Amino acid sequence: MSKPIIFKQLFDQTSGTFSYLIANAETADALFIDTVYEQHERDLSLVRELGLNLLACLETHCHADHVTGAWLLKHATGCKIMASIHSGIESLDRALTQDDRIEFGAHSVSVIETPGHTDGCISFLLDDESMVFSGDSLLIRGCGRTDFQQGSAQKLFHSIKDKLFALPDECIVYPAHDYSGRNASSIGEEKKLNPRIGGQANENDFLGYMENLRLPHPKKLDIAVPANIKAGRPQDDEMPRQPDWAPVVSTYSGVLEISPQWVAHHMGNIHILDVRTAVETEEESTRIEGAQMIPINELRDRLAEVLRDKPVMTICRSGKRSVLAFNILRDAGLLKVANISGGLLRWQDEGLPVRQGSHAVE
Repeated sequence: MSKPIIFKQLFDQTSGTFSYLIANAETADALFIDTVYEQHERDLSLVRELGLNLLACLETHCHADHVTGAWLLKHATGCKIMASIHSGIESLDRALTQDDRIEFGAHSVSVIETPGHTDGCISFLLDDESMVFSGDSLLIRGCGRTDFQQGSAQKLFHSIKDKLFALPDECIVYPAHDYSGRNASSIGEEKKLNPRIGGQANENDFLGYMENLRLPHPKKLDIAVPANIKAGRPQDDEMPRQPDWAPVVSTYSGVLEISPQWVAHHMGNIHILDVRTAVETEEESTRIEGAQMIPINELRDRLAEVLRDKPVMTICRSGKRSVLAFNILRDAGLLKVANISGGLLRWQDEGLPVRQGSHAVE
């Protein structure tokens, strides 16, 4: 690359989503690819800290597993929102088609139409062909599913084989998702090693593979797709408000999430409410020291037992049912309440202290 470039790969653990910030280091003109609603404060802070002029938020497609932060960033910075003309996303500032170029300073990315996961999937290729942002079309040792949102395994096969695999072998592949801790690959690697479409796999091999995946639908499908059609614009057109009692993040559905790390370092200032059922806690003895145990199925009848002198942080095994606990508490009038993101699974993955029965585990 003859001109210096700023490149940041960012990750949302909850949805397994990668976002990418690329900028011209000389002019500070920047693009953001596949932002996440819940990461708005992080993304906006990074743009401001680096002194960047955000020109556009680019969407590789209309996502089904998370809500985009594009509208929030447009509201905060004045940037434009761009996606495929076939994406179904409303009120785009620029609708993109094959070979369109989006310039940022002396650099640009060009559009490669890569339908198959959805009709409106596109990839973005940096001008020197050193990196491609492949969205959900080509993943690391995988590819996007093709069983909903106008998906077509046949279209995806040709998008990857005829277009993405035609790029230089050394071109780095940056996908929209990964769920196994991998952050990048290359065209050469995927051509050789991708188990779905690499090596000698032909169209029939690929179609047979994709038709038998039998994957469950994304958990946020009913929320994410309608929200992303509006580029993540909230119904009330209001920006999320940051409370002063904890660094919570507001999800698109209005749930306040808090990171396990922050909770673990502020145990004296908050109250943890563990809402796992009695059956779960009998089978799994893991506890957080000092947590109050009220099963989710009993919570409505035991609201008077919840301590209210400190902010309440709800938790369960995975962080899903504790969202219901959050809503129950908010409906009951508690204002300082948040859900611990990722539940006990994430708490333990991050090495935070727990108790097994009567024994603490560090």
